[in-house]
Amino acid sequence: MVKSISFNNSTSPFRHSSPARLWFVAYLLLIGCSFAAFGQQRPPSAGAQHGGGRSAVAATKARESGQLEEAITLYRQALNVQPKWSEGWWYLATLLYDRDRYEEAARAFKQAALLQPKVGSAWAMLGLCEFQLGHYDDALMHIRQGRRIGFVENPELSRVMRFHESAVLILKGEFETAQNTLSTLSSEGLNNEGLIIAHGLAVLRIPVLPKQVNAAYRDREMIRRSGWAAHLHAQKNLAEAQQEYERLATDFPKTPNVQYAYARFLTANREDEKAITAFQREIENSPNHALARFQIAYIKLRNKQAAEGVELAEQAVKLHPRLALGRYLFGRLLFDVNQNERAIAELEAARGMTPNDARIHFALARAYARANRKIDADKARETFTRLNRLTEEAAARGVNQASAIEESPAADAKPQSP
Repeated sequence: MVKSISFNNSTSPFRHSSPARLWFVAYLLLIGCSFAAFGQQRPPSAGAQHGGGRSAVAATKARESGQLEEAITLYRQALNVQPKWSEGWWYLATLLYDRDRYEEAARAFKQAALLQPKVGSAWAMLGLCEFQLGHYDDALMHIRQGRRIGFVENPELSRVMRFHESAVLILKGEFETAQNTLSTLSSEGLNNEGLIIAHGLAVLRIPVLPKQVNAAYRDREMIRRSGWAAHLHAQKNLAEAQQEYERLATDFPKTPNVQYAYARFLTANREDEKAITAFQREIENSPNHALARFQIAYIKLRNKQAAEGVELAEQAVKLHPRLALGRYLFGRLLFDVNQNERAIAELEAARGMTPNDARIHFALARAYARANRKIDADKARETFTRLNRLTEEAAARGVNQASAIEESPAADAKPQSP
């Protein structure tokens, strides 16, 4: 693993002596060999002009013998002569990364990525360097770009990148999207302190980076316990997860989002009455909690009790009018209680905020059809079919594009064609 993921019950960065850190850097160096599969330029020959080939050969020998500073100097010399040598840029970047020289490493990884744009590892490592530099928007963009392209025979790098992507999403307030990705890591058997802390931040909706939650962090124990409950849930250890959530709700009854986290666990496991009670406790603690209202309304929709959910959803929309999937949920409820014109208005508002969500177009196709707007219904149906296909293709590559309720409750994430 890399720095922000630790195996020693700490969210602190790896030290250079850490076996996990050394293993990861060695792993990156091995990836350099995979560039040959993409047809990029090989190392310069020994007779290349101005000694570039000799520098390349010497750089390889220095790297393989552990003389890293000398290797960095020699790779730079070789790349001055052969600037399109993408494998050389990769090795230079990896060595700079190992020395914590992230700004220089980012520039080198960017050169490797631009020369070989179909190599996902280069984009992902650029994103990881940007993460270490605090350039989080760029980091998220490039990590996602790397993941979309994919990591050939590279599951470990994929896990590292998914963790860092989730960390940035937590910082940006996209908690449920982050939690979905963290849950896949837990389900794959990953188990370390950084992951547990990240889970806790996501379920409690605290927008800080996992590495900031050190031993002195005020709410660290509560965050860790919440994360442990979420981790158990993701690993389908439901009985222990429920015990942990119940203890949390008892020990921190008034702390923001503890009741909400417990209620979401109950919702996921179809304990609807208990979930509603916990969401109501969250609303008592935080009267302007829009998401707790949306979640109760969603349970009502799921249980075909739409009339009981309309008022709560309307209150939530007033509290949080820019939440696209909240407007979608309100529109669904209005449709089910035969307020079709209002439903169309809410669904169109949701579409304007999130035009690439297949669920919204599915619901609009039904509402337009009920209003005898055949052209609009056909267009919405075609858009739904196209977006749903893209979502399924992305899911097959391990890229989670669907949203949950902050972005939505997930039950209707894959509707059938209208």
